[in-house]
Amino acid sequence: MQIGHSSLSGLAYLRNDVRSERISSYDTAGGNRDWITISPNQRAILADIEGAGCIKHIWMTMWCPEEHYARKIVLRAWWDNENDPSIECPIGDFFGIGHGIVKNFWSLPLQMSPQDGRAFNCWFPMPFSKSARFEVENQSESDTNFYFYIDYERYYQLDDSYARFHAQWRRENPTTGWGDDTRQFSKDESYLWQVWGSPNLDGKENYVILEAKGKGHYVGCHLDIDCFVRTKNDWWGEGDDMIFIDGEPWPPRYHGTGSEDYFNTAFCPKDEYCSPYHGLTVYSGDENWPWRGKNSLYRYHIEDPIYFNKSINVTIEHGHANNLSNDYSSTAYWYQVEPHSRFPKLLPVDQRLPR
Repeated sequence: MQIGHSSLSGLAYLRNDVRSERISSYDTAGGNRDWITISPNQRAILADIEGAGCIKHIWMTMWCPEEHYARKIVLRAWWDNENDPSIECPIGDFFGIGHGIVKNFWSLPLQMSPQDGRAFNCWFPMPFSKSARFEVENQSESDTNFYFYIDYERYYQLDDSYARFHAQWRRENPTTGWGDDTRQFSKDESYLWQVWGSPNLDGKENYVILEAKGKGHYVGCHLDIDCFVRTKNDWWGEGDDMIFIDGEPWPPRYHGTGSEDYFNTAFCPKDEYCSPYHGLTVYSGDENWPWRGKNSLYRYHIEDPIYFNKSINVTIEHGHANNLSNDYSSTAYWYQVEPHSRFPKLLPVDQRLPR
């Protein structure tokens, strides 16, 4: 069975051997208690599907009284009886914004919807041939009422040409910068040009968004920066994106020209903006300190996935040639043939909280 395409022009096409199904938190007793309660430090299995199919849409919301609950609750998913999860991510980050922030935004594959961004939606297709399992872990200190829909298609069998969906969260707090001496920046403009003239000819100290081995394609990320170091021009984003494919030597096949450029914006953006494939969802600066504090941007390679046959290393500089020390975190999304490499161990909850 091939997974159906979602374009408007194809909606009238009749498909055979497809069964549409849903798993949700509805009250099976017929009442209105349409949630499950997950106690602190407990895990709940949301769905455990046997057979072949494809997840088509996920909606989730929750009531948790704690600040930054979006970083304290963890979403995981496994395909085809694998041992290690293919999705492991703080739940807010999975649905498109970091820093534990929940607010309205939209993109093609991910959205946080009214009221106040508390309705989380995912439209990434997630195929499986034998099984699919979703789990939520409550790492907060409060009972959490959790509501969800998982809508999927069930097939007799899945075409072998489909890779499996993956999502991974990372954080480096702070990045290790070498040139963010605020005294020199503030007094000596020549030092700024000295820093900007420093070469980066290997990318080894770049912030890593994704490292994966195998065959697949990278479909994007969101990057979340908390800027707490002042510089001459106060702009955190001079870092170039560098994407290394299949272990090829320098220079990388994908080499960009600046952080905002990778996210399809320009000239140190301060305007929050959403579109299907790219956007700036969080801006926290002010006139006295532009770009200070929390910033979030996304870039989804829906029309232009980046293919790899052996490996991929998606990186970005933290400041030009990695000169700046700030708080970087990210969520990467990709498809690949299993098995995938084991993810880095998820940071404990106290190390996931925003600054």
